[in-house]
Amino acid sequence: MSKKDRYITFENIDCYNDAKAVLDAMYELFSLKPESKNEFWERFETKLPQDYANNPLDDLGRDTLYQVCSNVFYIEELFETYEFEKGLRFLQTAEFDCC
Repeated sequence: MSKKDRYITFENIDCYNDAKAVLDAMYELFSLKPESKNEFWERFETKLPQDYANNPLDDLGRDTLYQVCSNVFYIEELFETYEFEKGLRFLQTAEFDCC
């Protein structure tokens, strides 16, 4: 197993895919529990790159990782409220390695 280097080279860390996994988990939760998506999350969506799944940065400069990192506490609360462990695991990885 390759060691991660969070401080100097960011070797073996893929921040975009870590952030994408968090967003994918959010959308999975919204699909499983539609009541979890409120006006805040609808507004949050407008700040994501249009095609975050394939493009980490859109023409307006919206960055997938930036949106996850700048909203980490809200995302954590969402996952905790709905006891969505998968999302919490992805968020912990993204936050610890990249944010």
